[in-house]
Amino acid sequence: MILSASSIPRICQRSCVAVDLNTLLASQFVLPSIPKVVALLLSELGRSEPDLKTITQLISTDPALTTRLLQTANAGFFKLSGKINSVSEALAILGLAHVRAMAAQAASAASLKAVPGINLQQFWAYSLNVAKLSRSLAGVVRQNPQAAFTCGLIHAVGELAMHIGMPDEVAALDREVDPLDLRRARLEHRSFGFCYAEVGAGFASKWQFPQPIVDALAHQYAPFQDEVYEPLAGVIHLATWRVRAREGGLSANALAVTFPGAVGEVLGLDIDIVLQQDPIDWSAQMPGRSLI
Repeated sequence: MILSASSIPRICQRSCVAVDLNTLLASQFVLPSIPKVVALLLSELGRSEPDLKTITQLISTDPALTTRLLQTANAGFFKLSGKINSVSEALAILGLAHVRAMAAQAASAASLKAVPGINLQQFWAYSLNVAKLSRSLAGVVRQNPQAAFTCGLIHAVGELAMHIGMPDEVAALDREVDPLDLRRARLEHRSFGFCYAEVGAGFASKWQFPQPIVDALAHQYAPFQDEVYEPLAGVIHLATWRVRAREGGLSANALAVTFPGAVGEVLGLDIDIVLQQDPIDWSAQMPGRSLI
């Protein structure tokens, strides 16, 4: 998306930062899960005959659980490295024992759920909304809807990683612009030399995710710049614009001004088509409401 220089807060650019991209990608951290989803998942797994559809739906609402499940399914042990795109595909090759262990680990890490500078309830709901819209847009441009949903759900995991792995560095930026602001990726690049997109893609590659997902995450910030052509990245870019614009309460005029027309043009999607594909019941997006 194109922003004028006047729309960018004045943030001191660092010639070097305490944590660079490679150092961040080498770090270990626990992504926080949605407590209610973990509780419901453990309850379902505790039944004598757990319902696989319910388990799939629950995991598919949680970016952290989805990430862990795909990481396990794409591990070399299963000889399917780089081939599993979605929760349903992962569950088809993993036994419930793996899911139980994952859910138990998520529950035991509940005390670590706080992430400095991130409103997790807002972040979880936002991520799910991007996933839903990404899946809808993918159907229009004939991209893989399951991969699009996964990409949308985990597209901002890099933002969590940055807040966990370099809290002091991002704290200054948080004071200038919200983590879900439309300008966030550009300002992260300006301040650190990288943004949540590269971080998320770096971890996805490290976890042996399918290359189309890695590429989509890596190029979501600028899908078609420098001769790059990543349609799935374009889908995520448009979905992110729509949901962040809604989070920011943009008016109809502001929507028209900020719409990433260059990305839409390549995909054959104008602003009206993108808004019409929005499947989200925004009236239901109230604090404290269920995410599933």
